[in-house]
Amino acid sequence: MLFGFGVFLFALGIAISIALHEAGHMWTAKALGMKVRRYYIGFGPKIFSFRRGETEYGVKAIPAGGFCDIAGMTALDELAPDEVDRAMYKQKTWKRLVVMSGGIAMNFVLGIVLLFGLAVTWGLPNLDPRAVVDRVTCVPATQAGESADYALAPCEGTGPAGAAGIEPGDVVLAVNGQSVESFSDLVVLTREVDGTAQFTIDRDGTELTLPVAVEQVQRWVVDPDTGEVSSATVGAIGIAAPPRITEYNALTAVPGTLVFTGELGVLTVKAVLDLPNKVSGLWTAVTGGERDIETPVSVVGASVIGGQMAERGIWQSFVLLLAQLNFFLGIFNLLPLLPLDGGHMAVAIYEKIRDWIRGLRGLPAGAPANYMKLLPLTYAAIIVGGAFMLLTLTADIVNPIQLF
Repeated sequence: MLFGFGVFLFALGIAISIALHEAGHMWTAKALGMKVRRYYIGFGPKIFSFRRGETEYGVKAIPAGGFCDIAGMTALDELAPDEVDRAMYKQKTWKRLVVMSGGIAMNFVLGIVLLFGLAVTWGLPNLDPRAVVDRVTCVPATQAGESADYALAPCEGTGPAGAAGIEPGDVVLAVNGQSVESFSDLVVLTREVDGTAQFTIDRDGTELTLPVAVEQVQRWVVDPDTGEVSSATVGAIGIAAPPRITEYNALTAVPGTLVFTGELGVLTVKAVLDLPNKVSGLWTAVTGGERDIETPVSVVGASVIGGQMAERGIWQSFVLLLAQLNFFLGIFNLLPLLPLDGGHMAVAIYEKIRDWIRGLRGLPAGAPANYMKLLPLTYAAIIVGGAFMLLTLTADIVNPIQLF
């Protein structure tokens, strides 16, 4: 029941994101004097529509996108008499760029609003995967069992990490030459050490190697294969990871959200650029192999993941995923490929630079870009993008990602 509600709610969130994206184009076009003929959510057969003023508004059966039909988006567009002077391709470059970026801006704004709400209600997670030292501590010799919530024994003094010169803010890169990618890696490698180990750290861009005398302590550890918890003697050096969640109030959430947005934006750009490398993983999932949790998802797959999060009551992850989806939509649409918004923006910028160069040579402005010459590239982008979307959708149907 809760799973189905989560799927519906996330799908609704996607629909709202798409609607606002197209509304961003529509509102900016209307504000700058262009004519918007149609504003539709979805594709395929029309469910209903109505007209208000000069614009037809409607919903179609397949909720996988939407469109905003602005008169004269290209010179190939047939124009009615009242549209000739308002055609988009005849407008100044800055106006065209504002309109084409209006939808992208709406996705970014919605993503930031969601993150701000997340910050003031639950807090924002730490996205830095590195083994960053938050603080150095003493090392408790023992740890109580389950009945005492695995509480650590009291301790005092300087732990091995502090004694070796490790400081807050250091990033641990390796233990005895073994690479450390995350704080979990650091814990696992340190537990295996008995004696002195060489810790390679990065301190403000300078790489240092420090010998650390690892202490042997009693801890309750989880067997990665069976999940059983048992008492064991392991190595420890007395460093703490940054908090997984940073809490904010309404005031501190503003800079916190902006910083987090920048971090999430960088990760999203990397994810977009890495899409071609995910094809093999999707193909493996479709042909019966294990589905990698890092592979892309379609609208269907994202909604299913949202349902899984709702079922477990992890609403903060639900909101974070929806925010990340909006950043992905915005950044993906910036790609300079037709028919994406970024492709139309690239054409407008090309025409501006071309006309500037022609002006320097004493020549008049050139004709609008010939979209007929761009059609082969456009069709190629549509075919490749469509095939990728179909592959992703198939993977989400036959082998969906299971978080739990």
